[in-house]
Amino acid sequence: MSSDITTEETSVSQPGETCLYFLRNGQRISPWHDLPLFADREYGILNMVVEIPRGTNAKMEITKEISLNPIKQDIKNGKPRELADLPPYRGYPCNYGAIPQTWEDPNVLDSHTRVAGDDDPLDVCEIGNHVAKCGDIKKVNPLGAFAVLDEGETDWKIIAIDVSDPLSEKMRDIGDVEKHLPGFLESLQTWYCNYKVPDGKEPNTIALDGKLMDRQWVLPGDLE
Repeated sequence: MSSDITTEETSVSQPGETCLYFLRNGQRISPWHDLPLFADREYGILNMVVEIPRGTNAKMEITKEISLNPIKQDIKNGKPRELADLPPYRGYPCNYGAIPQTWEDPNVLDSHTRVAGDDDPLDVCEIGNHVAKCGDIKKVNPLGAFAVLDEGETDWKIIAIDVSDPLSEKMRDIGDVEKHLPGFLESLQTWYCNYKVPDGKEPNTIALDGKLMDRQWVLPGDLE
């Protein structure tokens, strides 16, 4: 995390509920709107706000309904939402979070899936070795993406790796993921199809017949 960015945890209305706020030089900011998209624009390195660390079950998310968008655990039927374990994974299969300054527009049909967006920032799956903490701000190298159709909405998943991870130098595009982590992307797509089934919902669908977009698709051409 940048030296001028800190976090503070604050209790909210329900017992045990907390919000994780972000501060720059002691002043609260929005991790969605006030952090920059790029950590290094020249090299196409993005900022990532970690919501759910790998291996954890609490469904934490940037909250749109609260001013300055703190991270808070999602509530379902009056209770904090927990994700079920889906073998071979315990909890979330990667460090999961959001990319600042992005938004999947619910009023516009996605040009690839022809299904409108989910009204959230773009999701990012960081696949490095290190387990992050909720509220971490990571510098990540985007490798590619795939689209999930989740309850009738388009929900892109950006695949990325922390620039400080030992595998980062070996992973420059989506094809490198299969080379160094064989089978992982397929199992990740399967996880995203099924992770809501324990809650009684229908499976999601991977759009475009599971097509994996490459790094060039994620970043504008003038950044490459």
